[in-house]
Amino acid sequence: MEFCVNSSDGFPPLDPITLRGCRFPDPSQRLSVLIAIKSRSLPEKVSLLHAQVFRLQLAQYDEVKSNPPSSSWVSKSMDKSFFVNRRDHQTGSFLVLTGLIWSLCISGLFAQTLQEPLPIRDLPRFDLLKMRDEQGGICAITDQTGWAKRRSKLLESMTAIMGKLPGEDQRCDFEIQVDEEVDCGSYVRRLIRYQSEPGCHVPAYLCIPKRCLMPEAESAPAVLCLHPTDNRVGHQVVLGIAGRPNRQYAAELAERGYVTLAPSYPLLAKYQPDIRELGWESGTLKAVWDNQRGLDLLESLPFVDARRFAAIGHSLGGHNSVYTAVFDPRIEVVVSSCGLDAYTDYYQANPGVWMPEKGWCQLRYIPKLADYRGRLEEIPFDFPEMVAALAPRKVLIIAPLNDGNFRADSVDRVVASARQVYKLWDAEDALQVVHPDCDHDFPDDMRELAYRTIDSVLKSP
Repeated sequence: MEFCVNSSDGFPPLDPITLRGCRFPDPSQRLSVLIAIKSRSLPEKVSLLHAQVFRLQLAQYDEVKSNPPSSSWVSKSMDKSFFVNRRDHQTGSFLVLTGLIWSLCISGLFAQTLQEPLPIRDLPRFDLLKMRDEQGGICAITDQTGWAKRRSKLLESMTAIMGKLPGEDQRCDFEIQVDEEVDCGSYVRRLIRYQSEPGCHVPAYLCIPKRCLMPEAESAPAVLCLHPTDNRVGHQVVLGIAGRPNRQYAAELAERGYVTLAPSYPLLAKYQPDIRELGWESGTLKAVWDNQRGLDLLESLPFVDARRFAAIGHSLGGHNSVYTAVFDPRIEVVVSSCGLDAYTDYYQANPGVWMPEKGWCQLRYIPKLADYRGRLEEIPFDFPEMVAALAPRKVLIIAPLNDGNFRADSVDRVVASARQVYKLWDAEDALQVVHPDCDHDFPDDMRELAYRTIDSVLKSP
């Protein structure tokens, strides 16, 4: 069979190439193939990382020939090599393909497949008041019940790409270890480790206002403080211990009377769990679970008001807070600083940032998004829907005008779309966006606005 590989697939322009060794039932089928590619004697320089995801288009059948010869090739085989020749049969021009073939829903010669094909978008990205009826047609959403159905489909799409959250059996004992305790004046800061799942302990800072530790003290609301990308000090940055300035919101909120928990993000700094070995498909969902278990931990503390939780984060922490709140309704208010824009707008849809281990496609985020490179419009979930999924909860999005990571104009489109859903609750004012005149930062006045926003929910009568 012949695959047409073009420059949008990450290859230099090549003539069609012929794959000998496999047949597929539908010549028009679009395939997502996980392959390892090596260049050998090609006139064009093909420089590709091992095990990258490429979008290939099946063009036509051709003769079948494998090396070694085989009448049946099973997809789980990892060491079989196939010759893939240039269609013009240039001497010495060939690619050797090895590895796993993923996301194939086929019959016939393949005896096994590893997973179902990834879903593709079938509803408008920004017009959120649309859904599929029972006949498969598109109809209008007019009430909260209709949105609940679309929200349910959103969660299905997210878990298809991010993986599924564990069941209750993974809610194991916390096995809390206190590694350090520091008197910070109005609060106590503890460096702890808690078990989020069997065999995995999350480093975290727990800050407790001293008044909460007094006998018969009233319980206090709590804030999940999610840190930005920092591969040197990690969660220390939100305590003001190290790292860049204007990120110390866990410390400042503790000074305002909140219990704060700042867990480490997986695969950053000193927190390096083997998420594949643990069974996770994405670092994003692993972080969501760690955060949810952090909320479980806060609920177990006698000085925490388990009815009042917020999440705040900058950059990585900004979208981490949104992802977590989508899955966990206990979070009543969300603050996201410099944390998002629409996937289709991310770095102007540059294909280079949608390669495996780039941008959103890194293992610590959502690796399967690499399969949508060159077709971002097909990603079945996006931030318009995820922000809308928080309705009618309070949400503040801080999107600086000069943010080099996320576009302010895209954030406006995200918020405008989500407000369609907030309107179903008459809660348009609960979703706010502000555009400070700064770069990728969380300056003093914006943090103060964030704290007032949290106060308006968690400290209201």
